[in-house]
Amino acid sequence: MLKILMVAPEQLPVPGNGSVEICMLSIAKQFASNHHVTIVSRQSSGLPRVSRLGNMTIVRVSTGSPRKYISSVLHYIRGKQYDMIQVDNRPHYMAQVKKAFPKTPVSLFLHSLTFVPQTKSVEASMARANLIIANSHSLKSNLSRLFPSQAHKVRMVHLGVDVDRFKPVNRHGESGSFHVLFAGRVIPRKGVPVLIKAISIARKRRPDISLTIVGGGKPHYVGTLKLLAERYAVPARFTGKISHSKIHTMYKKAHCLVCPSQEHEAFGLVNVEAMATGLPVIASNIGGINEIVKHGSNGFLVHRYRNPEAHAKFILKVAQNKEMYVRLARQARKDAVSRFSWGQTASNLITIYNSAR
Repeated sequence: MLKILMVAPEQLPVPGNGSVEICMLSIAKQFASNHHVTIVSRQSSGLPRVSRLGNMTIVRVSTGSPRKYISSVLHYIRGKQYDMIQVDNRPHYMAQVKKAFPKTPVSLFLHSLTFVPQTKSVEASMARANLIIANSHSLKSNLSRLFPSQAHKVRMVHLGVDVDRFKPVNRHGESGSFHVLFAGRVIPRKGVPVLIKAISIARKRRPDISLTIVGGGKPHYVGTLKLLAERYAVPARFTGKISHSKIHTMYKKAHCLVCPSQEHEAFGLVNVEAMATGLPVIASNIGGINEIVKHGSNGFLVHRYRNPEAHAKFILKVAQNKEMYVRLARQARKDAVSRFSWGQTASNLITIYNSAR
């Protein structure tokens, strides 16, 4: 039984709605079935300083700035002993933790390229890690290219999904409109304008297609998207941010998920959540998405992802061919269960961590 420490970023608490925090808690719960796990996260109103659930403890420390937060983390862990330490998405935090625990294996778990700009200071911090975990082959490849001196440390572990919470609903005999779902941050790089235009094109052939956009964004940007939907006569419902603890209900109301990302996605958690719910996924062929979505098997990959017509073609395919829809939906659920459960993610990580000790 290992004593594992996991250090979260400072921006959001655990539990929280950020993808990093969702992943950390999901993995920690799996670890805790066989190991003692401590997650150190930021304080947040409404959450206690310490939460315990079986072998898992969440400790929330003072913050206010990145410097204050890592100082609080180091103060809490000083003098304690761990068999393995995982620091998520913050190379500079990891370097400081490794300095405090020079004899303990420390991993840097990276979820994207956002916090690893190609600078000497980042490379110097990454050099302190015993292991660097990437959540896709795409991210691993990019990290190895950007930081060749650290490439030998990089391992790949796919993220997962709660296959018990995200599960299909019976759609047999269902008729009526076809509901397309977008789930994610409503920011320019996620491609919502492309999706709105794609729905407009698809509605010319099937007028009952509607769109639900789940996720938060800046009011001005969301306002421009609402105007765009009006301009293109697309019935679009903007739900705003929905707690991740309730997000599965939105997938169950949809018929397919479209992920029209316009920039690199290391993994794309929404894709496996949709697949687990039995939804075909139509997604941009970018980054690590093609490691999840298999073209023509559990969904479709859009190569010309900046082109609304390219997305519209596949939306119509799944909306108009019930036999194909059922086949894709069943395979999506099957793939999510067999390839992307959190149990598999945690098991793969533990195997890597044991090899580093």
